[in-house]
Amino acid sequence: MPSRRQDRVGEMLRKQLSELISREVKDPRLAQIVSITQVRVSPDLRSARVSVSILGDAEEKDETMAGLGAAASFLRRQMKGRISLRYVPFITFQRDDSIEDGVRLSSLLHEEAPSAATQEENDDEE
Repeated sequence: MPSRRQDRVGEMLRKQLSELISREVKDPRLAQIVSITQVRVSPDLRSARVSVSILGDAEEKDETMAGLGAAASFLRRQMKGRISLRYVPFITFQRDDSIEDGVRLSSLLHEEAPSAATQEENDDEE
């Protein structure tokens, strides 16, 4: 279980990375909408695993992940002046598809709900 300090540093990194990715990174591979869903910081605060959710098809997601990987050292350098830590963590990105999975599950439930209501009405009529 992460400590309070790890949580605070992770939240600080999440905010800074979101701002930097949207405003500072000029890589065309990052033209997709990128949302940082979670930042997990190691206990020694030397590395951070950043979970990102990306809108688009599989090819666009792969390109965006490659762009994020290429921008990791740039982002780390930019954060040196923005955060007050002795060491700026090394950043690795991982794709998080949980938002898409939730949307897909929600749409399936909405599709199923009307048919279930119709079935109940048919059962009541008999």
